[in-house]
Amino acid sequence: MTQEPTTAPDDAGDELAAATSDASLRRSEERSAAIEEQIARDPSGFRMLTGDRPTGNLHIGHYFGSLANRVRLQDAGVDTFVVIADFQVIADRDATGPIRERVLSLLADYLAVGLDPARTTIFTHSTIPALNELMLPFLALVSDSELYRNPTVKSEHEATAGRPMSGLLLTYPVHQAADILFCKANLVPVGKDQLPHLEQTRVIARRFDERFGRADKRRPVFPQAEALLSSGSLILGLDGTKMSKSKGNTIELGMSASETAKLIKRAVTDSDRHITYDPAGRPEVANLLRLTALCTGRAPEDIAEEIGDGGAGTVKRMLTEALNETFAPMRQRRAELAADPGYLLGVLADGNRRAGEVAEATLDEVRAAMGMRYA
Repeated sequence: MTQEPTTAPDDAGDELAAATSDASLRRSEERSAAIEEQIARDPSGFRMLTGDRPTGNLHIGHYFGSLANRVRLQDAGVDTFVVIADFQVIADRDATGPIRERVLSLLADYLAVGLDPARTTIFTHSTIPALNELMLPFLALVSDSELYRNPTVKSEHEATAGRPMSGLLLTYPVHQAADILFCKANLVPVGKDQLPHLEQTRVIARRFDERFGRADKRRPVFPQAEALLSSGSLILGLDGTKMSKSKGNTIELGMSASETAKLIKRAVTDSDRHITYDPAGRPEVANLLRLTALCTGRAPEDIAEEIGDGGAGTVKRMLTEALNETFAPMRQRRAELAADPGYLLGVLADGNRRAGEVAEATLDEVRAAMGMRYA
């Protein structure tokens, strides 16, 4: 009934490395462009999986980097699943923190920016037993050495400042594979740095079908999930470094207009009063111009030319006005949602129920393929 994988587990490191080669990146970019064209013609062939860990409030970097794109794909007709990865919160820490509060905050952000629970399934890891059970057969398809070599595991472990790696952190790529494959998602929006992580999912899907599979080899149990590469520009934090919740250099989606203004006043710029858009030479100023451009739909070069000798103060004023105007309706909607936790819990219950049904159906198919269906 079974056969060994044609790709040995310890060869996966080469596959993951190949995912980031220049040639592979070009292919991924070309394929992403082709997928966008397919979605424009007929989105019915795609199911997307994406999500976030509830470790803190979402910010404008999340919005411009991923949330707005999720809403765009949902509105285009792509079947959308969004996981609130609550189990992953404990991958590298001792306690969950105010997890319930953060999950509801995340959900309020999702709904406020335009994710529609009637068209998007929003669910939590911890309430979908069948999803998490998929990790057992998936773990049999990977070796410990390839998990230790996984670039995402390495980077996550480095961020813990030498703390011993937990088993959950080590198996993070396998858990993500379960997230993607439980609903048979064939589309995952990612940045270029996440391609090796998605390749691990593709490796697991191939190995499952090679080892267990169906009698009809033309119908694999799991699809080969494809990357939809982000086309958005990198958004830096207000201090000019990578935007991060832990650094406190963000503007959260739920902040007020006055809080936003105060933070932007403290944003790092430079001493040159003449404003130019120079991402390499003046990254901090360029970042503020880029944010203004994203809010207004204008080119950052045009905004810089308009400001001219107006200095950093003018840049900050324009950005403050643009951000507050852009996010005003979302902030109002978010405040209404946050004031009604009963509604949020109802939305989550509906999403968990639907995700659970999908996961149970997939797990039943997996059991059948493995010869473990006994009724």
